[in-house]
Amino acid sequence: MLIAPPDDTLLHEVALTLFPNVGPQLTRQLMSYAGSARNALHLPAGKLLKIPGVGPATVAILTGKPRAEALNQAEAAVRRAEKEGVQLLFYTSKQFPTRLKQLPDAPVLLYYQGTADLNQPKTLALVGTRQATDYGREQTERLIKGIAPHRPLIVSGLAYGIDIAAHRAALQEGLETVGVMATGLDVLYPTIHRKTAEKMLTQGGLLTEFPFGTPPDKYNFPSRNRIIAGLSDGTVVVEAAKKGGALITADLAQGYDRDVLALPGPLGSAASEGCHELIKNNKAALYSEPRDIEQLLNWDLALHLNGRPKAPTTYDPLDFTTEEFSIVMVLQAAPNREEQLDTLAWKAQLPVHQVAGLLLGLEFRGIVKALPGKRFALV
Repeated sequence: MLIAPPDDTLLHEVALTLFPNVGPQLTRQLMSYAGSARNALHLPAGKLLKIPGVGPATVAILTGKPRAEALNQAEAAVRRAEKEGVQLLFYTSKQFPTRLKQLPDAPVLLYYQGTADLNQPKTLALVGTRQATDYGREQTERLIKGIAPHRPLIVSGLAYGIDIAAHRAALQEGLETVGVMATGLDVLYPTIHRKTAEKMLTQGGLLTEFPFGTPPDKYNFPSRNRIIAGLSDGTVVVEAAKKGGALITADLAQGYDRDVLALPGPLGSAASEGCHELIKNNKAALYSEPRDIEQLLNWDLALHLNGRPKAPTTYDPLDFTTEEFSIVMVLQAAPNREEQLDTLAWKAQLPVHQVAGLLLGLEFRGIVKALPGKRFALV
């Protein structure tokens, strides 16, 4: 029985992420100049050297023995992904999270298994200490229950403490929840959370930037945290000590211009010292009730007067050109579903003059409307 060869485009995209010392920024640079991953891996040395950031050492990697090894590894990864129902999302894919695509340090390839749409209109990250208290777990459950009418995607890190409490509370409320892993999808850590992770595969999903077989190296966790922060509209720190991954996630979210909230705890509680510092230093808004999230993220505008959630407008990619759909997705992910022209162009990775023309066409079609100050919003 003949086995069909893996998709050539995906094969080269995965291979491009497997080279040593070729990170996300250089990968995007190669893609920008070559036009595709396949072209990037078949450019002669002379043309490669003309690309900014590419030196003799990188040329040796891309044209020598490592190229064949990367392609072989990529073929194995693609075949395994197909067999196990794992999606390999390159950053040029329409399924790649738009919120992440806007960030300068975003990964270029994601390994994803699950049922949730990673581009949902509302996403919220909940993070906190692994040494969660009864107070922290109780507040996590109350928070999730309070925002459940909005049907947001709940994002966390599948770790002990607040992370797993957030995932389990979301599942209990019927919400989709995604766990961002610091390992390969086949290396569940901690293993004690396996039953919850299996449930999430049918009511959310598991996501990682790390290839199959990657162990839980300590350096992977800060990298994982940037995906949690970047994938979400806002991050809530439920409990955090003075140092820890939750505070790293909060700092990353703030750097991405995403909203951060922190839950205050009992005075003298070591588990809440980090939250108190965030609030005191104006690095996070104070969270006391679900209404705080609704107001900060403008979710309250999406509710009917009777309190029921208003169904979000869905957009069919087939109704737009690739460039138009990119603009629509950026606006949909933006606060209040509106954005300034220059920022919109930057996030959509398109020239300003082209975006201006596309917006005019979308305005005539009743998809967007112009606002004062060169701002545009979805109708």
